[in-house]
Amino acid sequence: MGNKVDLLLGLQWGDEGKGKIVDVFTKKYDIVSRFQGGPNAGHTLIFDSKKYVLHTIPSGIFHKNSTNVIGNGVVIDPVIFNKEIVKLEKSGVNLEKTLLISRKAHIILPTHRLLDAASEISKGKLKIGSTLKGIGPTYMDKTGRNGFRIGDIELTNWKDKYKELCDKHISMLEYFNVDIQYDMQELDEEFYSAIESIRKFKFIDSEQYFSLALASDKRILAEGAQGSLLDVDFGTYPFVTSSNTTAAGACTGLGIAPNKIGNVYGIFKAYTTRVGSGPFPTELFDEDGKTLAKVGKEFGATTGRPRRCGWLDLVALKYAIQINGVTELIMMKADVLSGFKTIKIATHYNYKGETIDYFPYNVEEENVSPIYKDFKGWDEDLTGVSEGKDLPKNLLDYISYIEKEVGVKVSIVSVGPDRKQTIIL
Repeated sequence: MGNKVDLLLGLQWGDEGKGKIVDVFTKKYDIVSRFQGGPNAGHTLIFDSKKYVLHTIPSGIFHKNSTNVIGNGVVIDPVIFNKEIVKLEKSGVNLEKTLLISRKAHIILPTHRLLDAASEISKGKLKIGSTLKGIGPTYMDKTGRNGFRIGDIELTNWKDKYKELCDKHISMLEYFNVDIQYDMQELDEEFYSAIESIRKFKFIDSEQYFSLALASDKRILAEGAQGSLLDVDFGTYPFVTSSNTTAAGACTGLGIAPNKIGNVYGIFKAYTTRVGSGPFPTELFDEDGKTLAKVGKEFGATTGRPRRCGWLDLVALKYAIQINGVTELIMMKADVLSGFKTIKIATHYNYKGETIDYFPYNVEEENVSPIYKDFKGWDEDLTGVSEGKDLPKNLLDYISYIEKEVGVKVSIVSVGPDRKQTIIL
């Protein structure tokens, strides 16, 4: 039969702690791959008291025996990619042999970033909270069939193709009528030099690569970026990312068939956070919200922006589990809830006056207010706990309530940022 591809996905609005778990899981896999998103992802890994933040590169790179693949669904900014590589080389990680890049992955041009900034400024109060990395405009070029791909830099006339697209973008900038300062010559030089660096890596036809890998029984883990509620189809549109962050995105983002998907690991925080604009039914504006942010160190790994915090939203979680076909749950940051007298879970929504338990088309606050169930908190410090049986009873009750409601087991609980602070239940 051959092996199947296991997926690891975020089930909220991103920032669930995927990087750490991919790193913990990698020793079981031969290949770790990213299938969508771009350098708007910030996957933080902490071990041996060192902190690493990865933006484009899969989180399996610290394991010498794993191959890492950047899939066709990812958009790559060669300049950011190059900086990431240089940083990793300084810490002694050499990726030239272990990192492969799909020829069909699209490239973010410097002018994509300019378009992103101009579009966001022109929206004023209605801005979506973009990370301004040029990701939206790059996916727009992809679907508009104008894109510039990794495979294109193997062509002799790639610079002409690049120039043509940049000129088109510069003429589009005039439409936004906002003042953006840039020096095109400087941007070109930086881009050209980054392209030379990216050429050191092996480019592959990833669909063929994965087909052969599965046939030869390689164990493959596909790592999602962002979270399910930011999916361009199923997220809180228009406050979403530009790609499919759900399980289906792994099929199109790597070139694997749906019947080749194995386990789907869904990662969620013991509470909920969101970065940037957009609806957030369980958001807290009180002391509890401030405590979650402070104790959980809720600041974006890529942007440094403070994250909005709230109680666990079970309606949204159930929805994410359903659309991804999640087979196992992983709960992160359980340690952050220590010290709360009462912990709440939103079990239903009051939606336009009726009580519902599903995620509706529109979750803006004028339509939706959460209905909470209270749980007793715990005071124990969990950061040193290493066995499931030593977790506080009230936390175990909290977990079993979630399992019962969503119909999927929580198999791992994380009680701190280090890879050692991971409890298998």
